[in-house]
Amino acid sequence: MNGERNARFAAQAPHWPRRAQPPAGAPNVLVILFDDVGFSDFGCYGSTISTPNIDRLAASGLRFSGFHTTAMCSTTRAALLTGRNHHSVGVGCLANFDSGFPGYRGKICREAGTLAEMLRPHGYSTYMVGKWHVVPVDETGPRGPVDGWPLGRGFDRFYGFMDAETDQYAPELVLDNTPIPSPGSYESGYHLTADLADQAIRYLADHVAAEPDAPFLMWLAPGACHAPHQAPRNLIMHYDRHFEHGWDEERDARLARQKTMGLVPDNAAVPPLNDFVQPWAAHGEDERRLFRRLQGAYAAMLDHADHHIGRVLDFLQTADLAENTLVIVMSDNGASQEGLAQGFVNAMGPYNMRPELMAEKIERIDDIGGPDTHSNFPFGWAMNANTPLKRYKQNTHGGGIRDPLVMSWPKGIAARGEIRHQFAHAVDLVPTLLDLIGVTAPDVINGVAQMPLEGESFAKAIAAPDAPSRSSPQYFEMFGHRGIVHEGWKAVAFHPPGTAFESDRWELYHLDEDFSEIHDLSDEMPEKLDELVSLWWDEAEKHQVLPLDDRFGPRFAENAARRLGDRRVFTFHKGMGHLPTDVTPDLRSRSYRIDAHVSLKGGDEGVLVAHGDATCGYSFYLKDSALHHDINVGQHQIVSAQLNDLAAGAHVLSYRAIRQESGPMQGVLLVDDKEVARADIVFGFVNFISWSGLDIGHDRSSPVSLYPAPFRFTGELAKIVVTIEDDQTDHAEGAAQVVLARE
Repeated sequence: MNGERNARFAAQAPHWPRRAQPPAGAPNVLVILFDDVGFSDFGCYGSTISTPNIDRLAASGLRFSGFHTTAMCSTTRAALLTGRNHHSVGVGCLANFDSGFPGYRGKICREAGTLAEMLRPHGYSTYMVGKWHVVPVDETGPRGPVDGWPLGRGFDRFYGFMDAETDQYAPELVLDNTPIPSPGSYESGYHLTADLADQAIRYLADHVAAEPDAPFLMWLAPGACHAPHQAPRNLIMHYDRHFEHGWDEERDARLARQKTMGLVPDNAAVPPLNDFVQPWAAHGEDERRLFRRLQGAYAAMLDHADHHIGRVLDFLQTADLAENTLVIVMSDNGASQEGLAQGFVNAMGPYNMRPELMAEKIERIDDIGGPDTHSNFPFGWAMNANTPLKRYKQNTHGGGIRDPLVMSWPKGIAARGEIRHQFAHAVDLVPTLLDLIGVTAPDVINGVAQMPLEGESFAKAIAAPDAPSRSSPQYFEMFGHRGIVHEGWKAVAFHPPGTAFESDRWELYHLDEDFSEIHDLSDEMPEKLDELVSLWWDEAEKHQVLPLDDRFGPRFAENAARRLGDRRVFTFHKGMGHLPTDVTPDLRSRSYRIDAHVSLKGGDEGVLVAHGDATCGYSFYLKDSALHHDINVGQHQIVSAQLNDLAAGAHVLSYRAIRQESGPMQGVLLVDDKEVARADIVFGFVNFISWSGLDIGHDRSSPVSLYPAPFRFTGELAKIVVTIEDDQTDHAEGAAQVVLARE
């Protein structure tokens, strides 16, 4: 009987399901997405900042002069990844908040598949390295959900950070779906950009070892050049005198080089100085020296990133992958205005209403770019970075949305060093790549019916310099700033926050004749303006842009309150891992209490709980037989109490922050509920605690207070209990005033 069964099954033919096969000759795709880099900052776009590796890609391929983004990072990434407009997919603004409307959820909807999800069924391996920032940051904690993380959106591997920015020496890192410690420190020579390049090379080398003939998609998104501007000191000093002539002369020189290159028309001119920017000569010598150094840190960060991108490109050559790899280099928006008029050495103090006076900036000038700085350059250098365009990131004038785009594919792009002037937009990248690869967007992904792609392929423009630009209009909106481009014309409105949208003045430019948006034709051609403004409203309704919302700080406050709900007690037990900052207790502008349940044996020291890093945060710790609590907002405010007579055994060590209606906050230390020290805390957390998260029993790699990290607690820590009170004051307006750089 058993023999008959075996014979019956043996007669069947074995079968192996056919593995997904890419189209013949399908290229590898390497997308390199910079952060906050202006239109003119690459060498091949007119700058004297050293970017030889990006420049060699341009020489072997194409540059676009008419590529546009969305004015912010989360939003551009959503459009680039999906081929749909950012409001359409639910990322109308930053991933850091959810406004409760379909266009503003802060998370890419399932109906909008990502490029990785589209290519993986065609045999592509997919790798994500660097900044993600298209999932609500309150979903980046230990309970997720992780469905919006890179591995949940089609990538096979992920190594990078989830939020808008991170410290380059002590980054908040995730490997696949798990937070990991920082691999090094400033003292050890670690820098995140180098680490990301190492990991990109690792993924590519593993790919070649496993299946060299399979194509790959790699999305490499370094933190450069988003603040904090951190780079090796020798490189910062290399650029210290490089820009001593100032931003006025530098803008003129960049425009002249752009004209020589053929990037901009001969009639292009630099616009008048942006609002609140003074001529270089109007600043004193100390100011000019500071501004040069801050620009030097930015330039060094870009130079440094280019060097490590070169290592990745060199590996492609070594592994015989370069010929059939389509490499794309771009920025997510224009250069940032968040350094304000004078720039910052450590912006975290001003974000919490602690002024950073010019004298302090000058005193700390040699710290710029180092581990205890959160540096950002002033308006003038951001304006220069966007040469020859108006305004900045966040704005819908050219400085916010017209960005560099370099493409090189030796096997597939015949052009060598050519320029394309057609209008294109971030939303057009996915249709273009699908076109070049030879696949179509799926109707269904993981059982979810997909919305149509909203971008248009510009593959024909890659092949032919005289190919037409896309035919459909492209709208823009960010924080109430609005714009629309159609058939060579642009209508744009700058929106002062807090004012009525109906009061905004729309401007009209003929982009085909006016690259820099200087000649406003709204009074001369009111019918054309009305046509475009009406078209904007149609597009806005179609793509979930409405209702308009110009609030900045209040949306962050709402998100924090919604996440918190009725919860007032947070318990962190021994063995807990790292908590990202957006899932930690909200201690801003309120009273609270921290209780550390410990067992001491005598002579114990170390961190009980720490949230933040050397630029900003708080730490509760034992050192030199004393209990300390430090609120660091660019200034250490330490309350201390000696514990020489404290007996060994179990104790509760506590810190209370007591907010008062008038006068400074009170910081109180307690041992077993008995007060042992009290001090005034002049500067508390008003808007932001830190980009770095929270740990118990140690401080990760960038110490909040005056001790060497990780300064592990040598006693027994059972748990930390944080209790917050309901007396929080409104910090939202302050956040709006300082233009908090969480994007």
